[in-house]
Amino acid sequence: MTEKDTPDSAKSSIWGGRFSSGPSQLMQDINASIDYDKRLYRQDIAGSRAHASMLAACGIISESDRDAIHGGLDTIGAEIAAGDFTFSAALEDIHMNIESRLAELIGEPARRLHTARSRNDQVATDFRLWVRELIDSVDEALAGLQAVLLRRAEEHADTLMPGFTHLQTAQPVTFGFHLMAYVEMFGRDRGRFADARARLNESPLGAAALAGTGFPTDRQMTAELLGFDRPMANAMDAVSDRDFALEFLSSAAICAVHMSRLAEEMVIWCSDRFGFIALSDAFTTGSSIMPQKRNPDAAELVRAKPGRIIGALNGLLIVLKGLPLAYGKDMQEDKEGVFDAADALGIALAATTGMVADMTARPENMRAALEQGFPTATDLADYLVRDLGLPFREAHHVSGSIVAIAAGKGCDLDALSLEEMQQVEPRITAAVMDILSCEAAVAMRRSFGGTAPDEVRARIAEARARYGIGAA
Repeated sequence: MTEKDTPDSAKSSIWGGRFSSGPSQLMQDINASIDYDKRLYRQDIAGSRAHASMLAACGIISESDRDAIHGGLDTIGAEIAAGDFTFSAALEDIHMNIESRLAELIGEPARRLHTARSRNDQVATDFRLWVRELIDSVDEALAGLQAVLLRRAEEHADTLMPGFTHLQTAQPVTFGFHLMAYVEMFGRDRGRFADARARLNESPLGAAALAGTGFPTDRQMTAELLGFDRPMANAMDAVSDRDFALEFLSSAAICAVHMSRLAEEMVIWCSDRFGFIALSDAFTTGSSIMPQKRNPDAAELVRAKPGRIIGALNGLLIVLKGLPLAYGKDMQEDKEGVFDAADALGIALAATTGMVADMTARPENMRAALEQGFPTATDLADYLVRDLGLPFREAHHVSGSIVAIAAGKGCDLDALSLEEMQQVEPRITAAVMDILSCEAAVAMRRSFGGTAPDEVRARIAEARARYGIGAA
């Protein structure tokens, strides 16, 4: 039966005897959620299977009813997966679409399935199961991104490049060191998602509408069957809570911002003015009018994704902020934003991983960029403190004066003569020449987490162990 052919009696039957006629078309349009919550079909079927098993174990329905329900649900799952299931907006949501079809398949036992539950706890359970699976897939994708970053960092542990502050040359670092910063950022993202998963892993099923049920149910059993750690302790909270969705969106927003920062750097690094990396045709596009262009569109689109995800987070916060307990229909607006954010996060993770694997580093351009901006000025100041005993503020002033001489001559610090530097500070010795090259400056930074190549390699090995990521 199609939605168009559904009689008014069927349209009102989900409400029972309280209503004598069906809702208006406008009410159907605003009330129906099946266009998007059909994503939850696997979770809805899993929840119903667990609920039927528990009802039979507690003697509330017969074992034959349970078996019929399980068989019918299996058939429905296969129909939906094959694209052979007709969804009806008149039946509003995924729960009633499945229950209606179940009644067509098995008859009377289907009408016993909803005993001791409500759509309120049913949708809360489905949504938690869906977000839990989503978090697991996101963690896997983030581990894959870390693995690619670690591999590229290992390849470029010795590749010199400028480190920037304010997008101005600051100090020399290595490209591997720079990439390792993102390994740590995405590691924190994995931790946030894991924390959210741990908190969401409680079962609302059996809370019913808001107050629990008078039937002798076993909520611990359904929690275990669905892989939850425990049932939620308060039935009203169980149907009202959407913290798990907010936590997912919050974690997703932070993760998307991290990817956006990396994407922005890739856009900069790809530019003609930098030329630090190149991306292949797989992640770039051309121009409709300028034949010479190779645009880093994939990176630019990743850079834009936080807008959608942050918008979804803000939207759900606003939906929830004024709701009294327990359930309001406003909460039907909880899913579309999460689904959209999940799609945006997934494609951004895939694109970012692909770009990091695809990019070709251009070490010669990175090294050439270190010839501008006096990147070893801090090393000169450190020498003055360490070897001559100057207070750092005085050393900073002396180093700045020497930089001014180099700027006037249009050369880097290591091109100045010892005599020129001694004009500013007579105590400077020839030993200063050993620390003014970029290679020396990088090699000296052996502190934990520093940019010295051996230290970068040590942190790569430690990160592999900490995040459980083997060498490629």
